[in-house]
Amino acid sequence: MATTIVRPRTVIDIAPRTHKVPALRHLGPNWYASVMGTAIVANAGAALPYQLPGQRVACQLVWALSAVALAVLLTARAGHWLHHRDQARAHLLDPAVAPFYGCLAMALLAVGAGTLTVGKDLIGTGAAVAADTVLFTAGTAIGLVMAVLVPYLMVVRHKVEASQASPVWLLPVVSPMVSAAVGPLLVPHLPAGQPRETLLLACYAMFGISLLAVLMLLPLVFGRLIVSGPLPLALTPALFLVLGPLGQSTTAVNQLADVAPGAIDAPYADALAAFAVVYGVPVMGFALLWLALASAMLVRAARGGMGFAMTWWALTFPVGTCVTGAAGLARHTGLDAFAWLATALFLGLVTAWLLAAAHTLRGLFTGRAAPHDPLSALPSTSGASASEGPYQVRWRPLTRAAGRPGKASGPSSSEKA
Repeated sequence: MATTIVRPRTVIDIAPRTHKVPALRHLGPNWYASVMGTAIVANAGAALPYQLPGQRVACQLVWALSAVALAVLLTARAGHWLHHRDQARAHLLDPAVAPFYGCLAMALLAVGAGTLTVGKDLIGTGAAVAADTVLFTAGTAIGLVMAVLVPYLMVVRHKVEASQASPVWLLPVVSPMVSAAVGPLLVPHLPAGQPRETLLLACYAMFGISLLAVLMLLPLVFGRLIVSGPLPLALTPALFLVLGPLGQSTTAVNQLADVAPGAIDAPYADALAAFAVVYGVPVMGFALLWLALASAMLVRAARGGMGFAMTWWALTFPVGTCVTGAAGLARHTGLDAFAWLATALFLGLVTAWLLAAAHTLRGLFTGRAAPHDPLSALPSTSGASASEGPYQVRWRPLTRAAGRPGKASGPSSSEKA
């Protein structure tokens, strides 16, 4: 009779995988919004029709701060891609995070514009032109790629519904508009003739790319608000993102009109100057309408208990583009009303920047706002974003009628009151 000996199985505990530089694992592209929001303060302050003593110096300091922040963040994000490629790919495949890749391009462009606008006082015109050329080229290339890549991923890889539409969706397609607005700064530094005309018309082409893409997405955003109700409290400041393409497009047409006489023949230059006013005034009017609506929703959210979140940075860059847009209209119309409007919007911009910067720094120093905190409160299709953090908002769509999972999203009817 054979005897079978059963030996105990040896169980080997596998240690959890350790990641190099764990602090960078969840560092998302949303943090570029803080660079954008800082750079636009300097750019908008320099564009104001009214200049106070010391205002130029203050703009230079803010620009320097944005340049340092950009350098630090680019280094950190490079470490993120080097050591945490799986998480970086997960960000691209997460519909809550992928749109923020448009912020990288806009951060490069905003700092580049500030370099040529106010930074030249510190580093010289030659160095400023060289730096802006590099930043503009890189920002434009990245912006155009993301304007195609992110919508492509939304179509073929992301699982999103119309009820999940958010102003965040605008971010990747607004980048070319920023290029159109800051590109004219380089036109006078190019050789006369075809180089100048080529850059001028390329900026107009990017103006059209972004404008038409925004016109396709904006009805989805407003339709979602009407059908499904207000956004989650932490995401409410994102409503101000709609101001971005409005203010930036107004800035673009006015900036392009400024440099058109030296880049293109007179009949077209005169037409572009007229277009700056004909287009800019109605769009600025709609921007003020949306500003009022978004402000009312922000007050509602604050009364409902909205605390600080990284979404507060959405109150900076978009408002700043309206400042530069109003300043451009003041130049081309000569109306004091636009000059005062630009000043009033700038005061709001500075207030929002001080609040967002102070709360962000306090959160970083106290550990409440780690670098991985997401700016977006938009849910992923699984109900949670790939970026974890104390400010992450997770919610699952509910139908208004039965309060059970369904296609309608947002708060219930009782929350809308």
